[in-house]
Amino acid sequence: MSDSRLSFKEMCAKFDVTPRTLRYYEYIELLAPEREGRSRFYGPREVARMTLILRGRRWGFALEDIRQWLLIYEQEGTQAQLRDWVQKADDQLVELEKQKAQLETSIAELREVRDESAKALD
Repeated sequence: MSDSRLSFKEMCAKFDVTPRTLRYYEYIELLAPEREGRSRFYGPREVARMTLILRGRRWGFALEDIRQWLLIYEQEGTQAQLRDWVQKADDQLVELEKQKAQLETSIAELREVRDESAKALD
């Protein structure tokens, strides 16, 4: 086995994901490990894809959006993928800003009700 490849167990540990998650990402064709018998091995390409997948999830992207974005690279190349990425990132930033505003409103309201309740106890 090459040092640049990770086993299934090593891949799970490296990215702190469950075996179920890793199998699911393979099932929906986000990852395509090399197979040797029943063993799976992940090379640099799969490690890079997993890094992008987890970043995308952390930023709130749906798995299907991530899958489509990765397909653009395979079908159209880097420039097309980057153009698509910029548009998706702009759209997601707008969505995250909306969520942030909603959270700030909820926090302020909760804090106000909590403070009023604490004063009623005094």
